[in-house]
Amino acid sequence: MKKTSVIVAATILTLSVHAQKIKDNEVPELVKEAFKRQYSDVKVSEWEMEKGNYEAEFKKDGSEQSVVIDANGKILETEVEIKIDQLPAKVKDYIFKTYKNARIREASKITDSKGTITYEAEINRKDLIFDANGEFIKESAEKEFN
Repeated sequence: MKKTSVIVAATILTLSVHAQKIKDNEVPELVKEAFKRQYSDVKVSEWEMEKGNYEAEFKKDGSEQSVVIDANGKILETEVEIKIDQLPAKVKDYIFKTYKNARIREASKITDSKGTITYEAEINRKDLIFDANGEFIKESAEKEFN
């Protein structure tokens, strides 16, 4: 019984850490206005709540993108899907040496509110994060599995 309780608690904690889809009417007007100011020519395909912030997913210029906005309407980061060959060579070298036989499923370029760039590579149901120079930063479980 004790083991079951621990498993249930761990599962709830894990699910609560990941982003939750929300409806458009649950998004504050300040957040929607901030999105429209930055991206007046696109429509949000999906909103998610992530760590107290709002993430808008959308397509622009043929690529999947997202933007994270806080409750006050401040844009915290943008993420743009890129082609795998657009990842820095150092990123690809690290992945192929560290994760033998791994296949990079998706790649993204992330820019935070200060202009700091990081890269994300999705492999084996994990997201690997690298700095702008291709240095490994961290590994995390992927939000959603396709």
